[in-house]
Amino acid sequence: MTVPVHGLALVLDVGMHVHPVPPALKGPRAYRVSSCSDGPSGQLVALEGIKTIDAARELVGKTLLVAESELPEGFALHDVTHLVGREVTDETRGALGVIEEVMLGVANDVWVVRGQYGEVLVPVVDEMILSLEEGEPILVDLPRGLVEGD
Repeated sequence: MTVPVHGLALVLDVGMHVHPVPPALKGPRAYRVSSCSDGPSGQLVALEGIKTIDAARELVGKTLLVAESELPEGFALHDVTHLVGREVTDETRGALGVIEEVMLGVANDVWVVRGQYGEVLVPVVDEMILSLEEGEPILVDLPRGLVEGD
């Protein structure tokens, strides 16, 4: 069972290469994900080369790193470390403020944006997030009623 840390989303998928940290002194330092399914509190993951319960126990408590090039499309929408502090602009209203917090949800995450409209809760769903370009404000299209004064 793997669980997300630091507010990151569950991203492991079949075929990804993972690197346990800290690495083992002897033996493999990378594994390929051979199967993966969502469990009640994380992902149930099988790694090629891990065939016994003793081998699996060696990985307990380790962090599994994945190369940035293998991260799924849309990962940036859930990467708290790259979201907090980013400016958010609405297509209609203009500047909304800055993301101060990311609330992790079951159906979707929610960005807490504070600025000239006070606190605005932005649901992280494809229909509302228009652009997430590095170095630019995040562009959203929020429906009426989510911003104070609509």
